[in-house]
Amino acid sequence: MKIDATPYRTIWPAADGISVAVIDQTRLPFAFELRRLATLAEAAEAIRTMIVRGAPLIGVTAAYGLALAMREDASNAGLDRAVETLAATRPTAINLRWALDRVAANLRQVQNRERFAQAFAEAGRIAEEDVASCRAIGEHGGRILADLARDKGRPIHVLTHCNAGWLATVDWGTALAPIYVAHNAGVPVHVFVDETRPRNQGAALTAFELNAHGVPHTVIADNAGGHLMQHGRVDVCIVGSDRTTASGDVCNKIGTYLKALAAHDNGVPFYAALPFSTIDWTLDDGVAEIPIEERDGREVSHLTGRLPDGGVATIEVVSPGSPVANPAFDVTPSRLVTGIITERGVAAPSREGLLALYPERRRAA
Repeated sequence: MKIDATPYRTIWPAADGISVAVIDQTRLPFAFELRRLATLAEAAEAIRTMIVRGAPLIGVTAAYGLALAMREDASNAGLDRAVETLAATRPTAINLRWALDRVAANLRQVQNRERFAQAFAEAGRIAEEDVASCRAIGEHGGRILADLARDKGRPIHVLTHCNAGWLATVDWGTALAPIYVAHNAGVPVHVFVDETRPRNQGAALTAFELNAHGVPHTVIADNAGGHLMQHGRVDVCIVGSDRTTASGDVCNKIGTYLKALAAHDNGVPFYAALPFSTIDWTLDDGVAEIPIEERDGREVSHLTGRLPDGGVATIEVVSPGSPVANPAFDVTPSRLVTGIITERGVAAPSREGLLALYPERRRAA
């Protein structure tokens, strides 16, 4: 995608061939800065502090992080330590573990001296697969939006929660990919962007993306979505996912469940868009089985924004001394999901629905 007419991805090999460059998403939307990751510790810190974030991008960054670790210690013990370090950074997003397992299995087949080059190349392949998957998600979901616009004979209004655009992946995005594809094809689309407390990733990142691409949008308070649905101002909801169970339960940014409940109550279609690497085939009950990351309470108690003089400052908004809880995700049961948009098509939110698109998993089971 483009920033000031210049195409970017969120992560790419640096010119030196032994490190990677990323967009520092903690600086958006007020500053666009790049950062170089050259060590395991830097890759792990980038994931932990959300310099990079979004389940697919976390997975790709972890893959590159494993490669960087092999420059420091390519032994089996070094490999095991690197996997453990990276896996501990963000426990909810399954793409992280999937990418680590894939690269580590590859490395165990080669000699130590070959491991850096092998891992770096494998991470690059994972990145390219992510781009292709997200583009395909956009094509499948774009058809849903085009059909809605044709049926209604007017611009359609899409509500999304958090950021599941190209900043959450390597390129294109998941939930926003259908919007980009539809917009590029001339389908009249307007997006309601939830601000997404506590980190405001909708207001800071999704709005930034849509601005840069010229997609009409309006930022709304998180609690406004149900009101808009009651008054017929939302035609469809599309969200991303950090982990989706084999039964179709969708884990996504905290607050997604409430949007799904409102959509269900008002007859608004509710889709989750995600690549194959986000499906956890080992789990069935998302509410009971998916680990929910509890993040620093400071994300709730403090806000960062731009001052009238152009400076950026962080302020406290919670009564001093009050305890704060910060669960980062919630789970939307499959019964509230209309469909799951994947790179292979749109699946019914059930084990059979997903297996129809991924029959090889039936054989694996």
